[in-house]
Amino acid sequence: MELNNFRDPKLIKEIIAELSNWQKPIKLMEVCGSHTMAIGHWGIRKLLPKTIKLLSGPGCPVCVTPQSIIDAVLQLEDVTIVTFGDLMRVPGSSSSLAEAKSQGRDIQLVYSPLDALKFAETKETVFVAIGFETTIPGIAQTILEAKKKNLENFSILSSLKTIPPALKALLQSQDIKIDGFILPGHVSVIIGKKAFSALPRKYGIGGVITGFEPLDIFIGIKTLTDQISENIPQIQNKYSRVVKDEGNITAQNIIKKVFVTCDTEWRGLGEIKNSGLKLGDEYQQFDAFQKYQISLKPTKEPEGCRCADVLKGKAIPPECKLFGNLCTPTNPIGPCMVSGEGSCAAYYKYES
Repeated sequence: MELNNFRDPKLIKEIIAELSNWQKPIKLMEVCGSHTMAIGHWGIRKLLPKTIKLLSGPGCPVCVTPQSIIDAVLQLEDVTIVTFGDLMRVPGSSSSLAEAKSQGRDIQLVYSPLDALKFAETKETVFVAIGFETTIPGIAQTILEAKKKNLENFSILSSLKTIPPALKALLQSQDIKIDGFILPGHVSVIIGKKAFSALPRKYGIGGVITGFEPLDIFIGIKTLTDQISENIPQIQNKYSRVVKDEGNITAQNIIKKVFVTCDTEWRGLGEIKNSGLKLGDEYQQFDAFQKYQISLKPTKEPEGCRCADVLKGKAIPPECKLFGNLCTPTNPIGPCMVSGEGSCAAYYKYES
């Protein structure tokens, strides 16, 4: 199918007509911030019957980064702190990186983790590493390059996370009801279809990998309703023009070379076993946690903020009393309003 056809109104209307007859109330969760924004941008929720409810899951890296990471970074002194843009405005317990920068702290933004290395040539530098499988290979390559250059002034503070364990944690929760997953397209390019095989096998829940055009998403929703109707949960790849069953083996290998799995905290979901990545023994010299003896401290979420419930699919943004009132993109209370991939930001921009 040619790319232009993924916006074909005729094909989209045909699927909408088929979905309009769906009677059983179901909840489908998209697990990708880019899907969340695309669903809002194309007005997809408004075109579905009320029986099909779309929920936004923990698919935004900035949103699931706990406050404790921000607090830990701000404790570092006499170093250059480097990170990606969206993390700057995420509130910590008492401040954000953006506020600290405005007060004179040496905090730099980069688009590529490799750009962080240039700061380490002249000053002690810590790269705050957040992200899922999509960005992790680039961070792994940065570590390899730092070792090659013997950059003793460089380290990373890893808050890297992997998606499949988070989905399993959601399904193991007694108070969360999900009938199917719209699986992340970008992440799936790296880890492949096989990475999600446990969902139907262990939990009886199906998933579909889709792209980000409107027809992609409608095909994904229709695929899931077909699975539910036939009671045959499975993982289906409707983004085969980009995603392969085995994923990107080269990217997977570079991740395994540099990182090992560990337990890590997700905002809203708590600590999830084997869902994080830390540096392997050969690369401990670049571990900021070890280098600066950093320990994460418990934090308290902002009063009234329901980001945690939004990330678990227990609420949609308008159900938070702060949404659109005290919490807006210019004055975000929680991270779901900060990030360009956050559910609250998407609802505010497209659906409020």
